[in-house]
Amino acid sequence: MKNMKKVLGLVLAGAMVVPMAACGNKASTSTGGSGSKSGKKEAEGKILNIQCWNDEFANRLADHYPGYKKNDEKDATKGGKIGDVEVKFTVTPSKDNAYQNNLDKVLPGNASAKADSKVDIFLVEADYAKKYTNSSTEVTEKIKDLGITDDDIKDQYKYTKDMVTDTKGDLRGLSWQGCPGVLIYNAAIAKQVLGSDDPDTVQKSVADWDTFYKTAETMKASGFKMTATANDTYRVYDDNKKSAWVDNGKIDIPKSDLEWADKAKEMVDKGECTTDDLWSDGWSAGFKAPGDTFCYFGPAWLINFSMGNAPDSDKGDDGSIAFQGGWRATAGPQAFNWGGTWICAAKGTDNKTLVADIMKKLTCDKDIMLDITKKDSDFVNNKPAMEEAAKNGEGFKVLGGQNPLPLFTKNAEKVDFKYADGIYTQGITEEFQSAMKDYFTGKVDKDAAIDTFYKNIVTKYPDLSKK
Repeated sequence: MKNMKKVLGLVLAGAMVVPMAACGNKASTSTGGSGSKSGKKEAEGKILNIQCWNDEFANRLADHYPGYKKNDEKDATKGGKIGDVEVKFTVTPSKDNAYQNNLDKVLPGNASAKADSKVDIFLVEADYAKKYTNSSTEVTEKIKDLGITDDDIKDQYKYTKDMVTDTKGDLRGLSWQGCPGVLIYNAAIAKQVLGSDDPDTVQKSVADWDTFYKTAETMKASGFKMTATANDTYRVYDDNKKSAWVDNGKIDIPKSDLEWADKAKEMVDKGECTTDDLWSDGWSAGFKAPGDTFCYFGPAWLINFSMGNAPDSDKGDDGSIAFQGGWRATAGPQAFNWGGTWICAAKGTDNKTLVADIMKKLTCDKDIMLDITKKDSDFVNNKPAMEEAAKNGEGFKVLGGQNPLPLFTKNAEKVDFKYADGIYTQGITEEFQSAMKDYFTGKVDKDAAIDTFYKNIVTKYPDLSKK
């Protein structure tokens, strides 16, 4: 997930108390761990080294792991203590692939590294998770070898496990969050153009792609863009593809992604969206009130961390639609997922017991996960927890009090990572969108844009070739 500043706290109905019993020396922890053949517990390291790219996991660990003591109240990445174990974070930003480059350098030789410098935990995102779970040089511990059982993780969403399952069927990471997406729309525009801002009513105007594009024409006629950019719909199409981009080293563009390119070109030509990049000023211009963009596609973190200050934010009125509580959410044409962060145990860690316990508590403990939802507005990776929150939650103030969790839980059940391409996903996304932008702007025709994509992707990944 992007490193974005939190602007909204989700308040669940009723007080929730999370058991926070103090955690002692990790060598005495009963969960997971590795023992010697003699039955004696192997001594574990006194330093827990964690590799990450931002402060997201550091905050989750500091705020929700029982007994954790932070070194700095304002900056969780400065580490802390769990019992007599020192927790250290190495933060390498993702820009220019620096984080992955760092992992590629330190993980292969981790087992032979000095005890105090061994990596124990590292975090991965959806776009490159399989690069590390399927690495030819084993760099992650199997979850079952940590003592975490199928019963422990039975309540997690299947697609979050599929993403970090290797080619032999072994699970190699766990996530505390899910990132199912919905369609987020400007309530004032909906009321003006569609006659209602009610989510069920609006859903009828975006229920499938044919209806969605008809509504885009209506929005344009009324002076509004349907989406901010051509790329806003990309992940929805790509997550619903029926074939993988890569098969046995051969790359072939899925039909759904070609359909996205055609439809996006039509939207651009009709003036229903721009060709700006995601995260650009042009893309986020629609966050400011009153807004000229009808909708965005995204998960809970986009609503809560990206679209502007919430009404109860200590930052005050930033001029955003979010501050006015002016967004609403509905299911949209298709379910999809955007993002996610997984916890992996580094191969060679000398802290298996503690690593296993962290994984279990932050990804399997329902009460802790409910607390994460309450305090951090995460959609958590626990079905009973989300079903309870969907039923009892009070809602998001940026959504005018609407509780979108029933939408998220429903779409989460539909997400399927069957055709996820793992180590190539990030590069494919970047190169395909880049090549198609020249097509959208009229610099080249579609065939030339596709040729450019193939040329650039095999340059980036020399082990691939065009099918």
